[in-house]
Amino acid sequence: MAAEEEGLTGPDGARPAAEPGADPAEARPEPSAEPVHEHRSAPRSVPELLLGRPPMARPLPSFDHEAAPAEPGPLFVDWLETALHAGVLDPQAFTLSTVDADGMPDARVLVLRDVDAAGTGWNFSADADSVKGRQLAAHPAAALTVYWPQLGRQVRVRGTVERAADLVAAAEFATRSPAARVVSLVGRQSEPLGSLDEYDEAVAVARRRLETHPDAVAPGHAVYTLWAHEVEFWQGDSQRRHVRLRYTRIGPVSSAEWSRTLLWP
Repeated sequence: MAAEEEGLTGPDGARPAAEPGADPAEARPEPSAEPVHEHRSAPRSVPELLLGRPPMARPLPSFDHEAAPAEPGPLFVDWLETALHAGVLDPQAFTLSTVDADGMPDARVLVLRDVDAAGTGWNFSADADSVKGRQLAAHPAAALTVYWPQLGRQVRVRGTVERAADLVAAAEFATRSPAARVVSLVGRQSEPLGSLDEYDEAVAVARRRLETHPDAVAPGHAVYTLWAHEVEFWQGDSQRRHVRLRYTRIGPVSSAEWSRTLLWP
């Protein structure tokens, strides 16, 4: 907000005159040299912090499920384009959920790379030697979740996961930014780290390696495809009249057809 709008200065930039009889020094206090610290109250509980902040309490787009296409791919592209136009930050970010050897769930946020035209194959990349890579190798099934808060929209995908050939991974690695390639060359994802200085040193080594060998590919870099069995589109509503549409794949991936089912919120 401009100073004039706040009543701190006049149209010409001058401060307003003090009230008659007022002390000029009080009217225009000297700025303090001490830093201003934000006052924070004592820690509160989670319910107290969230009280009065109901979710979805804002204008949200509608979702005509009857006009939805026969396949989930075109609908996802339409929703993604809407998210981009709405200024959603990192709309390509999604949560990948897997299970470990003991059946315990695990989840982390990754970047969606591509979705085929029918919405059957959902592509992402990861380090095959990481925790998630080992989990996918042992149990090649996963769930993918996208949420765009500004629109109150969620997309859920479940299916089996297949690792692509190394040549595909190498080609995808070449399209990544230099910073992303450097981090991948560092490797050791999720391993214990002694200090950030140790990490910075490893990054410097990896950066020099990439400068010397521009075609270098991280050994564990892998591209995965989640072959969707189910894709659900969820549109939130401020009155809790949420709309959920689930696509279920019929038949093999090579000639996938989909059925559509409206679900209770």
